Amino acid sequence: MNAATLPAEPARAGLRVKQIRSGIGHPDTMRRTLAALGLRHHQQVVVVPDNASIRGMIYKVRHLVEVSPVEEA
Repeated sequence: MNAATLPAEPARAGLRVKQIRSGIGHPDTMRRTLAALGLRHHQQVVVVPDNASIRGMIYKVRHLVEVSPVEEA
């Protein structure tokens, strides 16, 4: 029996994540997920690596953030 393997990650530099709604009034796990992504304030933008764990965190708070790929210069 083989262990499950994740598909290879794309060669993109990362994802640009912008917090568009406040974590106030949402469960503590969502507020902690925003903090783990590096988002501390409303309208703050961070660039995070594009991997499975980050995508899972983004999925959890998808209604509070806006995501776009990082354009390479």
